[in-house]
Amino acid sequence: MTLDGTNTYVAAGWAIDPGPDDEGHLAAVLAAAGGALEGVALTHAHPDHSAGAARLAELAGGIPVAAPSGDGAAGPFRSVATPGHAPDHVCLMLGETCFAGDLVMGHGSVFVGGEEGSLTAYLDSLARIRALAPAVLCPGHGPYVWDPAAKLDEYVAHRLDRERMLLAALADGARSTDDLLDRAWSDAPAALRPVAALTLAAHLDKLRAEGRLPDDMRE
Repeated sequence: MTLDGTNTYVAAGWAIDPGPDDEGHLAAVLAAAGGALEGVALTHAHPDHSAGAARLAELAGGIPVAAPSGDGAAGPFRSVATPGHAPDHVCLMLGETCFAGDLVMGHGSVFVGGEEGSLTAYLDSLARIRALAPAVLCPGHGPYVWDPAAKLDEYVAHRLDRERMLLAALADGARSTDDLLDRAWSDAPAALRPVAALTLAAHLDKLRAEGRLPDDMRE
């Protein structure tokens, strides 16, 4: 689910999302920064992004760790609240560069579901970053995205296409998780079916909040 691992960036003297608490990796981050850092910034608290933050701050001489959960300043960055994947998720803007955390991935889609996920908030967050018109997205996983508008539009379209398939399945009388997955997530490999079930639940939560579920599923 992390593709080839978590990307750690060094920008404006700060490390963004130092990733796991791995001494070799953290030493490499510090070396890439020329042996000195001014601070560490996090896009959200999931361990694959944040577990190494305290140790990296210690290795760098006790520098601050910024873990914003809303709009504001985070060191040299502008923090933009982008919940959905996680309630504390932010994107970090530096000029026209957006350090996007898990708002987007370099390829594939982002997991939105479980106790922390909100599909409604996630779609709003995609729209919010789209309106800022960044020149490049630096995702937490995978390669840079050099056409942010197209990627963000693609992400919205993907979720809404899935919603249309789900609504069609519901209209045809499908109600069980297995039946709904068979109809709307038929492309999900067997190994990812439990993850797809969590995503399905997030879609149902969104439709319930909007009053768009069949009467027998509104409670």
